[in-house]
Amino acid sequence: MTAGLTTHVLDTNREGPAEGVGVTLYRLDDGDREQVASATTNHDGRVDEPLLDADEIEAGTFELVFGVGAYYREGPTTSTFLDEVPVRFLIDDPTEHYHVPLLLSPGSYTTYRGS
Repeated sequence: MTAGLTTHVLDTNREGPAEGVGVTLYRLDDGDREQVASATTNHDGRVDEPLLDADEIEAGTFELVFGVGAYYREGPTTSTFLDEVPVRFLIDDPTEHYHVPLLLSPGSYTTYRGS
């Protein structure tokens, strides 16, 4: 797989993809937070294009913010416990591919570096 950054969201409560979750990517630098990209997950729980492609990826600290509150308020359940889920991570080798999945339920979440 080529270098870049991708993500997807799985709803473990529904045992499938989470469609319609807003995802915003920020670059963090010395206390500054700059929005780099945003997207919404599709029917497969993935964003249609990489958030960073091979030409855009660079080393640094990044944060993905998943808008799960709107997903739950407008979707499969009426849970309002989680609103936004931030995932802060480092890209140390921009020649690699970074995949950051989110496994989601109405009251909890987990993430990991995928492949």
